[in-house]
Amino acid sequence: GIGRETCKVLAREGATVVVTCIDEAGAQETVTLLDGTGHIALWYDVKKFDSATELVNTIKERYGRPPDILVNCAGIGGRATLFDQTPESFQSILDVNLKGTFFTSQAVCRELIAVKMAGSVVNVSSLSVHYGLEGLSAYVSSKAGVDAITSCMTKDLGLHNITVNSVQPGAVDTTMVSKDFKVGYAEQCPMKRVGQPQEIAEVIVFLASERASYVGGAQYSISGGL
Repeated sequence: GIGRETCKVLAREGATVVVTCIDEAGAQETVTLLDGTGHIALWYDVKKFDSATELVNTIKERYGRPPDILVNCAGIGGRATLFDQTPESFQSILDVNLKGTFFTSQAVCRELIAVKMAGSVVNVSSLSVHYGLEGLSAYVSSKAGVDAITSCMTKDLGLHNITVNSVQPGAVDTTMVSKDFKVGYAEQCPMKRVGQPQEIAEVIVFLASERASYVGGAQYSISGGL
């Protein structure tokens, strides 16, 4: 998916990558696909907000400094009608997509500021924030929140030389997107296809790089023109 491809592009560009995921085996597999050496996989559950600080400390112990690039791409969906959505399922989506993004960023940026390091945060939102999707109120709400905190964090961190931006992918060829949705999206898209994970990853890595040092609070739609 987008996360794995982003790791591959970061490694290709010379970064040392820490792959974090609740699926540790999947994270380990991703490490085997990366160019270069020094990459590691760590188990991390973004819903366990207190563990964000522990994660950053583990990275500091391993590499001697906090990570200077953070890509928040953990995300879950979950379709439910307006009347079928439960408080528990709604909260679960917010916990992963929105609160996980916020508190992971908080832990990383706190350490960057403490050691006076520049850095970049890239949050993965969704094109759906612009038009909504039937049965996905919780998901779209969470992604709209991601864009909102991207804007707020930019104001909080600008003086500390930490950039914060988001990307808004349209339909991407991953297992998270249903076949029917991909077909419908491709029919409407000017390019007549869905995006590939690497195409999203390339934009993420650009925003994380020094080439985007004056880009802050941007919300990049990556949609094939839709």
